[in-house]
Amino acid sequence: MSQNLPQNWLTRRGFVEAGAQGTLFASLAASYATAFAAAPRRFETTDPELIRYREERRFHCLRPDPRRLALGPDGKLWVAAGAYVCGFDQAGLQVTEHALPGAVGCVAVSPEGTRLFAGLRNTIQVLNPGPGTRLATWDCPGPKTWFTALAATADAVFAADSGNRIVLRYDYSGKLLGRVGARDKEREIPGFVLPSPYLDVVLHPDGLLRVNNAGRHKVEAYTTDGDLEGSWGKASMGIEGFCGCCNPVSLAALPDGRIVTCEKGLPRVKVYSAHGEFEGVVAGVESFPENSRVAVGETPGDGVRASLDAVADAQGRIYLLDTVTRDIRVMAAKEAA
Repeated sequence: MSQNLPQNWLTRRGFVEAGAQGTLFASLAASYATAFAAAPRRFETTDPELIRYREERRFHCLRPDPRRLALGPDGKLWVAAGAYVCGFDQAGLQVTEHALPGAVGCVAVSPEGTRLFAGLRNTIQVLNPGPGTRLATWDCPGPKTWFTALAATADAVFAADSGNRIVLRYDYSGKLLGRVGARDKEREIPGFVLPSPYLDVVLHPDGLLRVNNAGRHKVEAYTTDGDLEGSWGKASMGIEGFCGCCNPVSLAALPDGRIVTCEKGLPRVKVYSAHGEFEGVVAGVESFPENSRVAVGETPGDGVRASLDAVADAQGRIYLLDTVTRDIRVMAAKEAA
C-alpha cells in the first residue's frame, strides 16, 4: 500500500477481512431500506449549510435514455443516450450526434481529442469525433459483458464491465492488456460486489484509478496495473455515507483531486476530499424529485432506470446528468459566485 495514503483508508488486507462479512452488508442494506420507508422525509431534506454548489445553467438531452457523460479536451460534452453519442457545446447546445448499432451505455474521449470511445453492451466502438467515422470495433471479451463506464489515458482505455465485475485495460489497438479489480487473495484484492449494473472508473490527478465498489459502499484506488492501493467509504443513510444496497453508482474527479460521488435511491451528489473526508453536497435529494419517485419502485435487479452521473471540467465545474428527466445541470462552487 502507498505510504502516502491516510490512515482512514482501509488497507488491502483490512479490506479482504471486511469482505468476509458478506452477511453484514445484506443486513445493513435491509435496515437502511426499512429506515427509509419509515421516515423518508428525514433523508430527503439537505441541511442548507452543507450545500457547497449552485446551479449555473441547465440544458436537456433530446435523445431518450441518457446514461453517461464525458468531457473532451476542447470542452465539448458528450452524452451516451439511446443508440447515440450526442455532442454539446459549452453553451449547452447540441452540435452533433453519432448513431451507433445499439444502445450506448458509456462514452470517453482520448486526452488529445482525436478518438471517441462508445461502450455498447458488449463492444467498444472507436470513432473519429468530428465526422463520427468508425475507426474500429473491439469485440466482446466474454458472454456476460456489460460495459458501464470508460476512461481513456494517452495510451490506454479502461472499460468497466459490470457483467463480469471487472475493469479491463486495453491499448489503443484494442488489445486486452490486463484486468483491474478481480478477486485475488495473493494480491489482497477482494473483488467487486455489484447488486446492480453500476461500475464506474475514472482517472484521478494522482495517476491512480478510482473505481466504485457499490455493494461494499466503497471508493477504491488502483494503480493502472491493478494493485489495490486503498479505499474509503461507509454504508449509512446519513449524508456522510452511502445509502441502500449499492452506492455510490458513479464518480468524478475534480482538478484538485477531490472526488464527486453520485447515489441512486436517495439521489444525491456529494464531494469528498481525495482521501475520503466528506466536504459537502453538490445537490441533495430535493433537487431530483422525479428521479427519487422512480427510484422508489426499483428493485435490486432493475436499478438502471433512475440514476445520476457526473463529470468535472478543468475549472472545477460539475456537470450532472439526471437519467430520468434527461436534464444536465452545470454546477459551480458557491465560493466562485
